[in-house]
Amino acid sequence: MLFTLASSFAVTATAAETVKIGINVPLTGFAASDGKSALNGAKLAVEQINSSGGILGKKLELVVYDDQASPKQSVPIATKLIEKDKVTVGVSCSYSGATRAAAGIYQSAGVPYIAAYAIHPDITRAGDFVFRTSFVGEVQGRAGAKLAGDILKKKRAVLITLNNDFGKSLVAGFREKAENYGITIVNEYPYSIKDRQFGPIVARVKADKPDVIYATGYYFTAGPLVTQLRTAGIKATIIGQEGFDTQTFIKIAGAASEGVIITTSLDRDSSSKETSDFIREYEKMFNHKTDMVAASGHTAVKVAAAAIQHAGNTDRKNVRDSIAGTKLVASTGTISFNNLGEVIKNVQVQIVKDGQFRHFAVISDKKLLAPPTR
Repeated sequence: MLFTLASSFAVTATAAETVKIGINVPLTGFAASDGKSALNGAKLAVEQINSSGGILGKKLELVVYDDQASPKQSVPIATKLIEKDKVTVGVSCSYSGATRAAAGIYQSAGVPYIAAYAIHPDITRAGDFVFRTSFVGEVQGRAGAKLAGDILKKKRAVLITLNNDFGKSLVAGFREKAENYGITIVNEYPYSIKDRQFGPIVARVKADKPDVIYATGYYFTAGPLVTQLRTAGIKATIIGQEGFDTQTFIKIAGAASEGVIITTSLDRDSSSKETSDFIREYEKMFNHKTDMVAASGHTAVKVAAAAIQHAGNTDRKNVRDSIAGTKLVASTGTISFNNLGEVIKNVQVQIVKDGQFRHFAVISDKKLLAPPTR
């Protein structure tokens, strides 16, 4: 009994001395590589904040659970973080399915929830306690159309679409604006997240003779896809998006990755001190090239911490109101939100050059990039 009481007192004392942010993140399963990067970005943010004095005179603490990118896991995790761990803010460092499922739990409990990089439009529609620090899928798809038709002057496009929320929402945005930029969509080929062999699609794309390919997917599908397209002699420009944004994609695709262009949130050559400091400190701390999901995890925690500090307390409603009024220079750009909790910021364009992602362009058209408001 004495041991139990002592242990209970220690937990209570620790809870009183820290400000808690809850994290659901895939640390096992198909999305584990992204999960590890996103969590590392969040850990770096905590290290930076605590070394500068913490929040409200207390240390910032992450409470982390593995959701395996699964709604079946993220829902009970959300309940546990809210009811047992008493977190002030929740952050999803996970994919859209898990994030959408957890968002309703946070909304019902009146606890702020920030999606670091999940892109499905319904996430923020859960309610006014839910925010997103990365682009909704359609917005990034629109940027892809501008990149293809306006910046690159490509006019004959083939779409290769990952058949899930992520792929469909990106392609919806591309389709929405393609005609505005003089793009003809010749064909669209869907594929499954389990696919790694793309022979039939590659053959059809070769026959289509496009000058640009808009391909949606994650690094583990994009690497084999790009490799097989180039092996078949297809020379069309390949445009990807943030799912490609990891050094692991370049490692998988090898020489075939050269010249691939992506829309994303992270500019490796940014002159912003916040971004350049993040890249330098992340790569020093983890001895690994950074990526979009790492920067997104970093950004989401920085937004949460700044809002708590601004609120002056850990009252969840006050913190929600502070998040809604955010204007913060972060590693993924200057962050502010519209009335739906959607981020307003520029789209970064990167190109693979000599085995590294490098700056190619910035898309800053506010009308084009305007996120949904309802």
